[in-house]
Amino acid sequence: MQSVLDVIQLALNLYTYIIIASAIFSWLIAFDVVNTRNRFVHSVVNFLYQATEPVLRPIRNVLPNLGGIDISPVILLLLVFFLQSFIERYLRPALP
Repeated sequence: MQSVLDVIQLALNLYTYIIIASAIFSWLIAFDVVNTRNRFVHSVVNFLYQATEPVLRPIRNVLPNLGGIDISPVILLLLVFFLQSFIERYLRPALP
């Protein structure tokens, strides 16, 4: 069971980096710093979009309109941090 929790923690850490990268790339695209016509950039942006959008979309549907400011990645990061803390504090000590 300890190994399963380690894998879940590792996946949550990796997903945290994916969320942060997605937010940074969205800013870079919005300010026209990176060119999405480049194949490599397009494939990276497409991967990040497909990895984060299914989780971010329901959060965006619940949040009110904040005038163009998207705080859904922040909410998702808080949820990921909560899950990591829950695993560390309540699930790991229960293991023999």
